[in-house]
Amino acid sequence: MDEEIKPHMPEWQKAGIVDRSAFRKAGEQGFLMIWPDEKYGGLGDEDFRYEQIIIEETARAGCSDFFCTLHSRLVGPYFKSFGTEEQRERFLPKCVTGELILAIAMTEPDAGSDLAGMRSTVKDAGDHLVLNGSKTYISNGINADVVIVAAKPEGAEHSHAMTLVIVERGMDGFERGRNLEKMGLKGQDTAELFFNNVKIPKENVLGQQGKGFYHLMHGLAEERLLGGVGYLAEARRAFNVTREFCMERKMFGQRLADMQNTQFQMAQMDTEIDMAQCYVDYCVNLHNQGKLTAIEGAKVKLMTSEIQGRMVDLGVQLHGGAGYMNEYEISRMYTDARISRIYAGSSEVMKLIIGRDVFSENYSSILD
Repeated sequence: MDEEIKPHMPEWQKAGIVDRSAFRKAGEQGFLMIWPDEKYGGLGDEDFRYEQIIIEETARAGCSDFFCTLHSRLVGPYFKSFGTEEQRERFLPKCVTGELILAIAMTEPDAGSDLAGMRSTVKDAGDHLVLNGSKTYISNGINADVVIVAAKPEGAEHSHAMTLVIVERGMDGFERGRNLEKMGLKGQDTAELFFNNVKIPKENVLGQQGKGFYHLMHGLAEERLLGGVGYLAEARRAFNVTREFCMERKMFGQRLADMQNTQFQMAQMDTEIDMAQCYVDYCVNLHNQGKLTAIEGAKVKLMTSEIQGRMVDLGVQLHGGAGYMNEYEISRMYTDARISRIYAGSSEVMKLIIGRDVFSENYSSILD
């Protein structure tokens, strides 16, 4: 990260996209797609702690615009869970090396957290499907060579009837719109995607036709854990950046670090971050045992994103006017962090999921 990624981040942030070479360099050193079997080029080890370390180190290096984990651990496992052997052999080796970059396309202008509002459709045309529709806010949308796209089977009556299809770079009718300008994470390409009568070979259907919604739900707990690991690592980095500033900044003849208000507020955040780390590690352990539920995923996502938000806000406040200047790291961390409470399910949706569980007949706490 320090040698190959961090030095280039300012230019990539200015360009609005991480260069594809970053994925190739990560792949060459074995940091992409660790979990696939050795025959596909991976290590064959699914221990989530490997990805946890990569996420934490990416955050510590200040390189969170580089969405390697979305490629490696959020999208890639769909091939493991639902792909055919032919699909794994065709895609995984080049995903491991970084030659192919992955994305997943669910969100539409009128369908974000509520996937039932999806309007993109697939029509069965005999030996192939025909995909029509559009997607927005798609991470890795410009760089992606392979996009897993969720769409509704044409004429389906059930709101959760969906099919996942594999769309490849260069397919006729597949077009990319703007590389969207965002509040933060400037170096991460986020795009609009358009599908106009895209011919999808039957061998590019991922999983069971009509069961795509349930395939998507299968990966949500892990997706939210991935987010939680990153949000908390970013909170700790914001804490460290703020602590260093307070140790150096002088006010009224003393260091900002010597003032009681600074000590009390930073003590509170230090405690919250440490306690949250215990829960994150607990959830990682659960996930390694195959026991992480959607409820725990929602809790870890809610808690860590809210802590990150409070920490970067405090960081800006303690930096004073300097915190509002983009030349200071905390300013960029503040804008980067704002998306954390939105994507992969907003804080409000997480509370809805947890709240329903609290009042269900099967409710239990971790102490039970």
